Amino acid sequence: MATDNIGRARGTDYFLIAEQLTESELDYLRRAQHFVDNDVLPVINDYWERAEFPFQIVEKFAKLDLVGDGIEGYGCPPMSPIAAGLVNMELNRGDGSVGTFHGVHCGLAMKSIAMLGSAEQKERWLPPMARLEKIGAFALTEPAHGSDSIALETSARREGDEWVLDGRKRWIGNGSIADVVVVWARDVSDGQVKGFLVEKGTAGFHASVIEGKVSLRSVWNADIELTGCRVPEANRLAEARSFKDAGRVLTGTRNTVAWASLGHAVAAYEIAVAYAKERQQFGKPLVSFQMIQDKLVAMLCEVTAMQLYCLRLGRLIEEGRFTDTIAALAKLNNTVKARDVCRMAREILGGNGILLDYHVVRHMADMEALYTYEGTAQIQTLIVGRDITGVSAFA
Repeated sequence: MATDNIGRARGTDYFLIAEQLTESELDYLRRAQHFVDNDVLPVINDYWERAEFPFQIVEKFAKLDLVGDGIEGYGCPPMSPIAAGLVNMELNRGDGSVGTFHGVHCGLAMKSIAMLGSAEQKERWLPPMARLEKIGAFALTEPAHGSDSIALETSARREGDEWVLDGRKRWIGNGSIADVVVVWARDVSDGQVKGFLVEKGTAGFHASVIEGKVSLRSVWNADIELTGCRVPEANRLAEARSFKDAGRVLTGTRNTVAWASLGHAVAAYEIAVAYAKERQQFGKPLVSFQMIQDKLVAMLCEVTAMQLYCLRLGRLIEEGRFTDTIAALAKLNNTVKARDVCRMAREILGGNGILLDYHVVRHMADMEALYTYEGTAQIQTLIVGRDITGVSAFA
């Protein structure tokens, strides 16, 4: 979808989608693209291999005025839904861990505060988060409740002007480095799920990094234990009164995952095309073989379809017609298709496809996480299936 690089535009913007973008949207795209090409790609493989968080990259990103994911005001740049999507796409074209860090920080933590916080909470947290001076996390998933997140067991008990939180969370991106974690817990008095802003250093809050991941290795996911964790009433998200409110935040992030998946697919496709043009086998370049051309065209079909999905998502959000079912369908389509594109790219690269030097295997591994998080492909299928049939196939 880029216009600066003719080769890239011809390879990944076959339907001339860039012509549908405003000059402001193109500017966000170019800035994010420049950051990825110059600051992410040259160093990210080393971070990924060592499973280390790229603080150096985040410091550079903070200076680009790209943080906010469409939130209005509070120091956030004025992004259209498509501009925000393009930034997410580009970050994931560089690396899934960088994209996930940004998605958790902006799309989950900042959006929770922007959508559900009090005026005081927004004023306190959003401006420094927009500058990446404060990092956010979002703690919903639990060890025993992944897809069935509404069944969460973490409890919240009111004692005077404080709430006491007890429970466990798992797979919490940024959880061990965040300055504020949006923790979702069930109020024992009325059974409703509510949100709480737990600040770094709060007694009874303990986060430990999950080790041994082979996907999204550079973003640190955490196991979190809450043991008698006391949070002041002022840190309860004012407008978060039930699980439906958490669901409103999640609906928006499925849009983000659709864009992120497109970024991985674009990266894999571009790498495969470039490699096939240069690689010589049996006395001629790989691109001269019918089997290779077949794979490249199949990949381009999926990339183009994913672009059209994303463009329409942005327009529907602008028009106020975005729904959880639309989000589910887009997340389902793009994660499944991007996973396939990365696999085909790895096949084209042959043995070199498993080397980090060529980046494809990193995108292929990272897509396994995107395929699962924010609701598995199977859960998205059942959400859409319920909508088109009127019959729920799950509780």
